Amino acid sequence: MQMEQNKQRVCKRCLLSDIAPEEYLEHMRIYLNGLDESTKTEEALYQERLSQCRDCENLNEGICRICGCFVEFRAAIKGKACPAIHPRW
Repeated sequence: MQMEQNKQRVCKRCLLSDIAPEEYLEHMRIYLNGLDESTKTEEALYQERLSQCRDCENLNEGICRICGCFVEFRAAIKGKACPAIHPRW
């Protein structure tokens, strides 16, 4: 049980440089899975948003070069939009 609790740990006051690289993806999934359902984008729309981001020249290693966000976080939230002058979504 203790091991399971440690897997769900999220460091609320850590910078990415404080987290081991192999933990980045796990932390992102924990955050995304923990979003309130009323805040979350529906899965089909989320995947469409990510598809649009993958085709964008401003995507660089999961980060939007326009606003600096992690696109997977931005795409997961209903009220967010693409920050481009001519938004993709």
